[in-house]
Amino acid sequence: MAVPRSLLVLENFIGGKFVPCSSYLDSYDPSTGEVYCRVPDSGKEEVEAAVSAARDAFPSWSSKSPWERSQIMNKLADLIEQELEAFAQAESKDQGKTITFARTVDIPRAVYNFRFFASSILHHTSECTQMDQMGCMHYTMRVPGGIAGLISPWNLPLYLLTWKIAPAIACGNSVIAKPSEMTSVTAWMMCKLLDKAEIPPGVVNIVFGTGPKAGEAIVSHPDVPLISFTGSTLTGQLIMERSAPHCKKLSLELGGKNPAIIFEDADLDQCIPTTVRSSFANQGEICLCTSRIFVQRGIYHEFLKRFVEETKKWKVGSPSDPTANMGALISKEHLEKVKKYVKKAEAEGARILCGEGIESLQLPTRNQNGYFMLPTVITEVKDESCCMQQEIFGPVTCVVVFDTEEEVIKRANGIKYGLAATIWSSNVGCVHRVAKRLQSGLVWTNCWLIRDLNLPFGGMKFSGIGREGAKDSYEFFTEVKTITIKH
Repeated sequence: MAVPRSLLVLENFIGGKFVPCSSYLDSYDPSTGEVYCRVPDSGKEEVEAAVSAARDAFPSWSSKSPWERSQIMNKLADLIEQELEAFAQAESKDQGKTITFARTVDIPRAVYNFRFFASSILHHTSECTQMDQMGCMHYTMRVPGGIAGLISPWNLPLYLLTWKIAPAIACGNSVIAKPSEMTSVTAWMMCKLLDKAEIPPGVVNIVFGTGPKAGEAIVSHPDVPLISFTGSTLTGQLIMERSAPHCKKLSLELGGKNPAIIFEDADLDQCIPTTVRSSFANQGEICLCTSRIFVQRGIYHEFLKRFVEETKKWKVGSPSDPTANMGALISKEHLEKVKKYVKKAEAEGARILCGEGIESLQLPTRNQNGYFMLPTVITEVKDESCCMQQEIFGPVTCVVVFDTEEEVIKRANGIKYGLAATIWSSNVGCVHRVAKRLQSGLVWTNCWLIRDLNLPFGGMKFSGIGREGAKDSYEFFTEVKTITIKH
């Protein structure tokens, strides 16, 4: 399953078959700036075919027992794992991330998503109550919701696509999934394994294309009652508008502008390398990345000095270089957008301590036209600055000083987002107090990105609607009914 060096041409996967499209989009290798792949530019016609296939597949798939579906999902996980290196190479080339990140994070997590939900679907229970005085017993039952429309982003392509497909099909739904048109290759590779895993035709349909065409057609279709989306807040708002006439069930995981709060009693030997990683991992293109660092005054200067030193050690290079810490950003347009934030901060009076505009980027000859950027640290920036308020989604973080616990909670909460936060302190009481008051769906203390998939994942405010995880995904992808029996 090695990805050929020549131009790849992808096809939609509908009803268990690869189907060519009438028009295609160019997809670029972010590390070179060259077109290397052609992706279907699907629209209403292709989505209609996928809905028809999903509709036909639903009765049989939904009637299978959870155990039967679990066995099939575990088989798919095994098949992906057997091809882990090919998937990792493809993900790195397609997205620009380092091969190390794809190999150790993206693809292993995609495998685990199937295994996790294949297991969790076997352990849900229903409720039962009795009303002896009425001679009645009540119990609940959960049934699949129908056809699920799944739209995933470009930053963690197979990782987040499988995070949606796995619970949806475990619950007995059929799905129409749309990966980002910029990162479609690993989804296409997975489709080649579905028949071997014995997933029936029409259970998983992949339609490639853009949000305004393919995504719009999925979201607006009256026969797709469930929509799970991960992406920007602006797109999430459009999905809510399009879904409203059909009263669709929505799960939206949207933007983040995540604070790290570092108190004077923090263990800086642990805190600094972890905060560098939380700021710049995957080129800063993770919704959970740290982009606002609040440091208590007593350690501010020491933190800043050591943080910048550690950041400068990060190597930006070809994604295929196993020693690179960061690869390329997703696109030329995105790179320009991220750089504009740095320029705007500078124009507002902020100081750039390292990275963009400070040091020069050393790249191999073949990567000179790629979309690379150095990890950038900004300080002396006001809370109302665009760099402190808006999601940049790149290797840029801001470091600011604070004095009191009360002050930093107010400032950390002073944005429209509420996805994740990190607290660094050795004071257990402080950690509990601050975690409770932060307006964030996830709060890590003295660590970052340690996840238990059993527990809820999602954000507050403009960071989304709903939660994902073992119980939450089960409840989203099923409908509950209460049944009363009089005896």
